[in-house]
Amino acid sequence: MAIENGMWNTCDYSHNVTFFYNLVGKKISTVWTTRDYVVIGLGLTVCLIVVLANLMVMAAIFMNHRFHFPIYYLLGNMAAADLFAGIAYANLMLNTGPWTSTLTKEQWYIRGALIDISLTASVANLLAVAVERHQTIITMQLHSTMSKRRVVLLIVCIWVVSVIMGLVPSTVWNCECDLEDCSTVAPLYSRRFLIFWAVLNLLTFFIMVAVYARIFIYVRYQSRYTSQYSSEARHSQTVVNLMKTISMVLGAFVICWTPGLMTLLLDGLLGKASHANSYEKFCLVIAECNSLVNPIIYSLRDDEMRSTFKWILCCLCRSSAGQQRKHSPVEIASPLPEETLGCVQKSDDQAACVETNNKEDSWTR
Repeated sequence: MAIENGMWNTCDYSHNVTFFYNLVGKKISTVWTTRDYVVIGLGLTVCLIVVLANLMVMAAIFMNHRFHFPIYYLLGNMAAADLFAGIAYANLMLNTGPWTSTLTKEQWYIRGALIDISLTASVANLLAVAVERHQTIITMQLHSTMSKRRVVLLIVCIWVVSVIMGLVPSTVWNCECDLEDCSTVAPLYSRRFLIFWAVLNLLTFFIMVAVYARIFIYVRYQSRYTSQYSSEARHSQTVVNLMKTISMVLGAFVICWTPGLMTLLLDGLLGKASHANSYEKFCLVIAECNSLVNPIIYSLRDDEMRSTFKWILCCLCRSSAGQQRKHSPVEIASPLPEETLGCVQKSDDQAACVETNNKEDSWTR
């Protein structure tokens, strides 16, 4: 028995991906089914929508100077994390099913690392937003006085930490040297790493929820002592509205990712007895949908963001129409310079595309 255990714990890097799947009893499809085509087709469609929606959020924050504050830079970075998640899921869709058996271990690790990086970046962004809101709102300010340099440094640190955490399973913490520790959900991952990963993220969720709860209690307490029609009351209401929007983002993230993290935790603790493979795909779909939720929340909650989205779409439509007129001989014969220039002009012409809200409290409903 001792000799058998010694062989089981010997590092043998010659095993391929199929070996680890067979080891934990996770089946790899050998033929394509109608279900596979439907799943991949719908998955890639959702990924495309996720990428385009979050690109629009990033463009809106970049183009609208009223969003040039630390909180919006962090939300823009979270949109970048969601965009990265869309790319990661698209890569997963293109390397799943019967394709899995053709992957090298390096390709398999990259597939998992991309998802790990996107999750870490999202969690770190939410934690940074929680800290920024706590420091700002305790003094009843709408925006932080943090310099752009510090915001950029914070964003760089978030992505460095995310990349490091994404590389941990492939470089340091896997089951290639301890086959008894292999996960059933991610066969090359160590079950102990999954326990660490799930507990770390769930603990971070708890901390963020606690911070936001404390902020809400403080803001509500302060609001009782402000006059109903004073400027302080309007400012306080704006702070509360912004907090509600960010809290919806946090709530959606926790709801979408908790099932997946609990699945990883159960897999790490129980192994095959958890039967995690029977429901892991449903958890993955829910997690993927989270990357599409945030742009919807912004468009529903923020009048200024919604107006900027409309302006961007207006400019794209006018640009497309201008290109069609450019290639049409009928339109060339009767040029309309004021239309072809459209939204290329600056802020004065932007107002012609969509009416902007100049009030401070754009996060209203």
